[in-house]
Amino acid sequence: MSVSPDKRRKMESTLEQIKKYTVVVADTGDFNAIEEYKPQDATTNPSLILAAAKMPTYQPLVEQAIKYGIANGGSEEEQVTNAMDKLFVNFGLEILKKVPGRVSTEVDARLSFDKEAMLSRARRLISLYEEAGVRKERILIKLSSTWEGIQAGQELEEKDGIHCNMTLLFSFAQAVACAEARVTLISPFVGRILDWYKENTDSKNYEPHEDPGVQSVTKIYNYYKKFSYTTVVMGASFRNTGEVKALAGCDLLTISPGLLGELSQDHSAVTCSLTLQGAKECDLEQVHLDEKSFRWLHNEDRMAVEKLSDGIRKFAADAIKLEAMIKERMFNVKNGQ
Repeated sequence: MSVSPDKRRKMESTLEQIKKYTVVVADTGDFNAIEEYKPQDATTNPSLILAAAKMPTYQPLVEQAIKYGIANGGSEEEQVTNAMDKLFVNFGLEILKKVPGRVSTEVDARLSFDKEAMLSRARRLISLYEEAGVRKERILIKLSSTWEGIQAGQELEEKDGIHCNMTLLFSFAQAVACAEARVTLISPFVGRILDWYKENTDSKNYEPHEDPGVQSVTKIYNYYKKFSYTTVVMGASFRNTGEVKALAGCDLLTISPGLLGELSQDHSAVTCSLTLQGAKECDLEQVHLDEKSFRWLHNEDRMAVEKLSDGIRKFAADAIKLEAMIKERMFNVKNGQ
């Protein structure tokens, strides 16, 4: 007996429906939390790794990274940096056992305004993956979407064949510059944009399609597709399932395990909001940005300026906490405690 399309849709979870239009990515360092949702890829950041590194389950990964840092010698600072890099890669390696696609590993946010330092750290992370037998094609290097980060991304893509995920993206100017740099992927932060509007305007409640974060990603997606840029869009930082459903059709969406769980229990119908045909019909004009015009256009967007700065500070703060934890553990190992 055949099942009608409507009935089949009622049987399918919202998550399964979204997967028909969009590549679903798990946003977590807790790789044991992602298996049941079967995402294609996974993303991490310093805050997620810090949270996971505190869990008893993952202590062997932390211990291995600390031993690696000590064994490679150098100053205490160099040992801690090497241990941090190894820890991020250790989590990435475990995640890659759970997902068929790629993992995103982030370069230290404190390097966000230093192109050469970002290049060096990115290449180092890739070499650690390759030493562990993982090809660079399975890794996305996450870089802050500062002007320096975008230029670093362009060089890594062109000269090294290293694929980049430009993160902390809040403005149209950042999106345009990333497309022109021909990076692999961008991660516009839907929820953090919503946060800013709730804090700085009188509007406290938004329907999904009125959500400023959803509107920002929709505009970027339409712009990229209308003008045939190869960079793909991965919506990130979601606050609720409504935002996720409103962006069905986006190239990729990276979603926390909590929201993945909600979507897997939801059986409401999902329609594809973002389409190539819809994008081609949009009334958008192409823009070209050099460094001066990028800085000006980005600076005109108060929300983006504040959220980029805030995002860098928060990721840097969590990296410092993680460093302090590693330093303390390293001291204990060296002293036989």
